[in-house]
Amino acid sequence: MNGMANEQNELMSRLGLLGKDIAYSFSRGYFKAKFEAEQLPFTYENFDLEDISLFPKLLQDNPDICGCNVTIPYKEQVILFLDELDKKAKKIGAVNTITINSKGRLKGYNTDCYGFKNSIKPFLKKHHKKALILGTGGASKAIAYTFKKLKIEFDYVSRTTKSDVKFTYDNLAIEDIKDYKIIINCSPVGTYPDINDCPEIPYDGITDKHLLFDLIYNPEETTFLRLGKNQGAQICNGQKMLELQAEKAWRIWNLKYKPSK
Repeated sequence: MNGMANEQNELMSRLGLLGKDIAYSFSRGYFKAKFEAEQLPFTYENFDLEDISLFPKLLQDNPDICGCNVTIPYKEQVILFLDELDKKAKKIGAVNTITINSKGRLKGYNTDCYGFKNSIKPFLKKHHKKALILGTGGASKAIAYTFKKLKIEFDYVSRTTKSDVKFTYDNLAIEDIKDYKIIINCSPVGTYPDINDCPEIPYDGITDKHLLFDLIYNPEETTFLRLGKNQGAQICNGQKMLELQAEKAWRIWNLKYKPSK
């Protein structure tokens, strides 16, 4: 038994979640339970960094880290520290999964698009032809990529005017809301503990033809979703998307790090 335990410890490698203020995260508990249940030689923890510039030192001080997920606010910023991007991540312009090979080379992937596509598809109906994406961060880029693949028109809503942003929260009108039957919250607004917050959009324009999708999963029903449900809209939180993207990330890591027998 001791010999088996020693062999297991030698194979043990660390994975984790790179982000900022991520104590609320689903990923640590999900992967910890998975690795224990399947007796896999990996650990998973939060790599909570105040600034992305600390990422190289994290890896230097912890050479047993063999990969990580990436969350807000570093999905775009982390790209500067990577040696290579998967083709899909390069097109999207955001990364949520990283592998690190034996030579220390870092490769970025995006599994958010997979998770989002497969969690929203069961809700889509024929009249869901146009979408509003609330937020312009790294998560929103995977959503936009997916809508292009699904041939759904979309526009961004942001706090500030940008070249690729059609609406700001200040100029978004009820008639605009009525015209876009899918509304996706890609911002962190409404995440625990600030559960009473929500994106400032004209909710009176939402109807029973609308689909509201919130990438947030904690709380289970955000104020954004509750206000949409009160108007008769279909709603979906980000739990299924998180599970799907996590399993996709695991398949990437597993192919790379599975010990040979």
